[in-house]
Amino acid sequence: MSTMLQYRGYYGSIEASPEDNCLFGKLQFIRSLVSYEGETVAELTQAFHEAVDDYLVTCESLKHDPEIPCKGSFNVRVGHDLHLAASVAATRQSISLNDLTRKALSEYLEHHA
Repeated sequence: MSTMLQYRGYYGSIEASPEDNCLFGKLQFIRSLVSYEGETVAELTQAFHEAVDDYLVTCESLKHDPEIPCKGSFNVRVGHDLHLAASVAATRQSISLNDLTRKALSEYLEHHA
């Protein structure tokens, strides 16, 4: 079973609560708290779809732009030695540190996604 749901560009978690005998989750990669629950995987999936749709309708009615999961930039704290080595490698290849990082992430995801 996948550990995430996907719908209309949004991702949601899949969690289980044995105490409450239910499944639950929340939208991932946005700041707003949008949650959903169900007793079966089918119910959870339906609740997730409804939560995404409701979030988008609510944003529209409030005249707010809905958050986009992962805006495209993030800070990574890698420590001094790795930062320096990556900067030197990028300079030697005549590319930016961003381009080196993007290339490394792309290659990693090709082999591990």
